[in-house]
Amino acid sequence: MGLKGALEWVPREDGVKDHLLHTDVHWGTEAPCTVYEKKPLKDPNTGKVIDDLFVSWIRLNNPKQYNSYTTEMVKGVIAGFENASVDRSVVAVVFTGTGPYAFCTGGNTKEYSEFYSLRPDEYGQYMELFNHMVDSILACKKPVICRVNGMRVAGGQEIGMACDLAIASDLAIFGQAGPRHGSAPDGGSSDFLPWFLGMEDAMWNCVSCEMWSAYKMKTKTLISKCVPALKVDGKWVRNPTVITDQYVKDGEIVYGEFKTGEALKEGRAILKDYQEKADFELLDKEVNKIVWTFANLFPGCLIKSIDSIRAKKKFFWDYSKNYNRHWLAANMSGEAFLGFGAFNTKKITGLDVIDFIKFRQNIANGRTWDFEMFAEVFGKPQK
Repeated sequence: MGLKGALEWVPREDGVKDHLLHTDVHWGTEAPCTVYEKKPLKDPNTGKVIDDLFVSWIRLNNPKQYNSYTTEMVKGVIAGFENASVDRSVVAVVFTGTGPYAFCTGGNTKEYSEFYSLRPDEYGQYMELFNHMVDSILACKKPVICRVNGMRVAGGQEIGMACDLAIASDLAIFGQAGPRHGSAPDGGSSDFLPWFLGMEDAMWNCVSCEMWSAYKMKTKTLISKCVPALKVDGKWVRNPTVITDQYVKDGEIVYGEFKTGEALKEGRAILKDYQEKADFELLDKEVNKIVWTFANLFPGCLIKSIDSIRAKKKFFWDYSKNYNRHWLAANMSGEAFLGFGAFNTKKITGLDVIDFIKFRQNIANGRTWDFEMFAEVFGKPQK
């Protein structure tokens, strides 16, 4: 744009610059892949499409493996966030997964077990990509909404917490898996959880590998909202495996806890019949309302405010991320080999974990960590 008046003589260049860093080489449509799509911004009150403005959707597309991310998918997430960040037409980013069962369950265990275990340097290189993925979310110049369409577990929980807001289907579950399956949640959870939860809740959720419901996580302030996703006979039905109609029983808070006994069996039967046909209408309405709120704010003031909040999450992430990658890499020749291997071979052995007690006994007896010792704690192939 030219200058007017007294400074008309100053040389200026018109037009716009292309700041996009990536082409579409890391995106795809066939699973496993990361899908990147720009959807038109719509006024949720009228349904009117707004010209020239978009919402970037980054979708983890690996539903057969519960949207666990492969190495190539991680590159696709990075490319998506970095392009959305500098795309002047993008108002916000929605980060989600394919299908009714999972947002993301973390790293691809098959890839971890069959390739990265016993190759610590290779896994160290992978962790460069993983760290870059988290950084790309935290550095995105657009607000980021995690649309939690299903399980948000392990590394999926970590990249979800890197987002600015989370709206969940009430079928979603949340938690970590590392200490049970051979790793530590050092891809963000050990940094982020204490900001979201009380310290003891953060500690227990980080290490116990318990799964918590969306309602429990809403109550404990991990997510902004959860909404029903099941329709039975045309009516919305809240997650039938979770207690949502009672807050206290016998002095204990039960709201958001999973049902037990026959009530749990009945709830699971309903899920079996209806979850595959989950309806995300209410979830998308909530996401669209947030996006529209963002669209009606000054973009510079908005992202400055968001980055000021992000800075608190980034503080411990930035402090720890570099040295954590070295431990995570080294661990691939020890507990991770066992943990990921057990999970990856559960269809062969019938077990998804090792014999922890035998493993601890071997350590107590000063056994060498070799394949003979590992074989003693590993499951055996079933005939």
